[in-house]
Amino acid sequence: MYTAHPDRYADMPYRRTGRSGLKLPALSLGLWHNFGPDRPVETQRAILRRAFDLGVTHFDLANNYGPPPGAAESALGDALKADFAPYRDELVISTKAGYLMWPGPYGEWGSRKYLLSSLDQSLARMGLDYVDIFYSHRPDPQTPFEETMGALHSAVQQGKALYVGVSNYSPEETREAARILGELGTPLLIHQPRYSMLDRRPEDGLLDTLDELQVGSIAYSPLEQGLLTSRYLDGIPEGSRAASDSPFLSADTVTEDLVGQLRALAEIAEARGQTLAQMALAWVLRGGRVTSALIGASSTQQLEDSVTATRALDFDDEELARIDAIIKA
Repeated sequence: MYTAHPDRYADMPYRRTGRSGLKLPALSLGLWHNFGPDRPVETQRAILRRAFDLGVTHFDLANNYGPPPGAAESALGDALKADFAPYRDELVISTKAGYLMWPGPYGEWGSRKYLLSSLDQSLARMGLDYVDIFYSHRPDPQTPFEETMGALHSAVQQGKALYVGVSNYSPEETREAARILGELGTPLLIHQPRYSMLDRRPEDGLLDTLDELQVGSIAYSPLEQGLLTSRYLDGIPEGSRAASDSPFLSADTVTEDLVGQLRALAEIAEARGQTLAQMALAWVLRGGRVTSALIGASSTQQLEDSVTATRALDFDDEELARIDAIIKA
């Protein structure tokens, strides 16, 4: 029988999400990979338990996480029942809908029918009455934002979600979503963009928009699918995502120039007393502008290494300038 560590809140920093009352841990656990039938159940449960013991109170999912789609939510549902039933009110659980989940015209994108049907399915897989955050996973170019945002609002009105968010929305789309939700009376809580030292697109207007709207942010892929770790410092390792030509990271991406950049970044990290991965997480969280960063984990050791990044989140101007010079070279 799992009993949570009594000092689980001692070390993890928590940050207020936009102008809401909700605080998120600086690092949140994403169940995008590593939670499905191809992974040992005990390993999955051990990661979740260790995360909570370290103060990681936020578990982030989507309907299509697995593989196969839905598997991550089912795995979490089993763990919630086995280990976390006494701790539900200490957890923030989020899920999303937007990508393909079932065949036919109602199985993806942003219609009211799809979003609310998907949420019902997600709740059933996880064995929950509600999620803390429900996201529109991507904007739908063929459905009016009024309909998509209206569905998110309905999820809150129906008691199936406490807060709502968007992911992969542009600054302009985010502004429009926030306007509609505000008029409905369900404020936009949070945006989930892809953001890392190697992917700075949120700096082209999105972060400024979120600051202006007082909307929180949680960065996904802060380690750029594993590139910003020690794994690629000598090229493409056997068994890596790039070696298997993953749809999320191709071998063509790992050029000699990129490997040189990664080695130079690793030298800065070493001088800071961090691994490259730890520095990459700290960089995303620098200055407090980003509410939380999503980490994945295939083992408890990997999880613990990532959480150590929260001990050194500050950078001096020289370090930031050196990082910028390497990335832009």
